[in-house]
Amino acid sequence: MRGVCILAAIGLALAMPAAQAKTVQFGSSGEILKWMNDYRSAPDPFRAADAIHKLSSLGELRNPESAGVYLGFAAGILSANPGKADELVARMLPLPAEDQWLVVRAVAYSGIPRWRFVLFKIRPQVSARAAMLGKYLDGTLPLLSQYQLEAPKPGWFARNLSFQSAKAKPVVLEGSPDMLDMFWGYYYATGARMPIDNIMGMLPWAENKDDIGKLTLGGMAKYTLASNASRDPELLKTIKALRPTQPKDVQPVLKEVIDAADDVDVSRVRREMLAALEKLRRDGSQTKRDVSWWGKVGEGAIAVGCIAAAVAGQVEVGIPCVVGGAVTSGGLALWSHSN
Repeated sequence: MRGVCILAAIGLALAMPAAQAKTVQFGSSGEILKWMNDYRSAPDPFRAADAIHKLSSLGELRNPESAGVYLGFAAGILSANPGKADELVARMLPLPAEDQWLVVRAVAYSGIPRWRFVLFKIRPQVSARAAMLGKYLDGTLPLLSQYQLEAPKPGWFARNLSFQSAKAKPVVLEGSPDMLDMFWGYYYATGARMPIDNIMGMLPWAENKDDIGKLTLGGMAKYTLASNASRDPELLKTIKALRPTQPKDVQPVLKEVIDAADDVDVSRVRREMLAALEKLRRDGSQTKRDVSWWGKVGEGAIAVGCIAAAVAGQVEVGIPCVVGGAVTSGGLALWSHSN
């Protein structure tokens, strides 16, 4: 009798209309993340609104630094469905004042041809973010198309000896942990190459020996790419095909990612990342250690090196210098031991 009841229940579930099955509500952020990860196998763009409202009720959208993956997913959904953008955005709203930023930024990052019109249209519904919305419309906040891993830095002469009037700082969206998350969310929604290209572009920083922020971001990019590729055969196939076309500083790190994904040994990448971070914390910057040696060469050599580096725009590597003055070995010692 019990078996008959179970079979009857299964039959009832199978007979349930598809539309009714889709109304099942998300129960947690974990369920939403799983749905996002599997999204491309059964796309349902309108359910993204349900996910956003649930995340809002759970308080998951209040901190933009930890909500990057949701932002990227929402932007990707809009990008992949430009003809449905008005209806999709309408379903994502209303939201509490503290969460309205996500819809504003998702529309701006979507890159759809009508993104400005969509933002203008929803302005009354996102009044708490009116200033933010206005900055996207007037170009003072960067779009996803303006992403660069690192904003160009002027050379030493440009910073210190230029007599030209100061120019406005270029509007650039720079690499960061929340941008890494954003790119993954965009990829989950679209399967597009753009986010993967940008994640691969972060990989050389996994070898950085001077900047703990860059090393951390590069290590995170390396680990997440290996982890996702180990579970996503299509992604693994994609990065294998792209590797020969990547810049020389990307290829060796990408090979390590591919090997870890092929071997399903992502924990190795994590251990190596943590060891590199610990070494940098313990020993300090490699450039600072190397520059101590230059103090023995002589002040003249350092001055020439500074001028050459300034012309090339490479003073940021950390060679300390004062053009027109002397850098003593004592100054070098103090600098090389500073944090």
